[in-house]
Amino acid sequence: MATEEEILARMKPGCICKGIKLHRIVEAIEDGATSYEEIAKVTGIGGGSCGSKRCGKKVAMLLKKKTAITPDAA
Repeated sequence: MATEEEILARMKPGCICKGIKLHRIVEAIEDGATSYEEIAKVTGIGGGSCGSKRCGKKVAMLLKKKTAITPDAA
C-alpha cells in the first residue's frame, strides 16, 4: 500500500510548465540521478516559461533532503 507521502507526490506538480508530476522527480532521484541536469534529462522537466525557477527549487530541495538522509560512502 502506498504511503501518504507517495500519494501526495503523485498529485502534486513537479514542473508546472511541462505538466510533470512530483513523483517523476522523486523516482529519478531514487533511480540514481544526482543533479538537476540528470533529473531533467530523465523526466523532461525544465525549459518551460518560468526558466526552471519553480522546478529547480523543488529539485534542489529534494536532492538536499536525500543527501541529508544518505550517509557518505567516504
